[in-house]
Amino acid sequence: MAEKRLTRSVNNRMVAGVAGGLAEYFDVDPTLVRALFVIVTLLGGSGGLIYIILWLIMPEASSTTGDFGDFSE
Repeated sequence: MAEKRLTRSVNNRMVAGVAGGLAEYFDVDPTLVRALFVIVTLLGGSGGLIYIILWLIMPEASSTTGDFGDFSE
């Protein structure tokens, strides 16, 4: 079994791949993660700040592995 790493998604991204990476790591729908960020932000929380911090500290995935196999060379 491959080791799971928390990385920003290169396949499932809208802005920076943070929500897609979190969704892949926790095996949930990326729309739910994005909605959670929006809800936390709208309720006066720091959803946007958390997103930016995660954008800075999460490494980007090194390959485009996914449902279609490994495309890296």
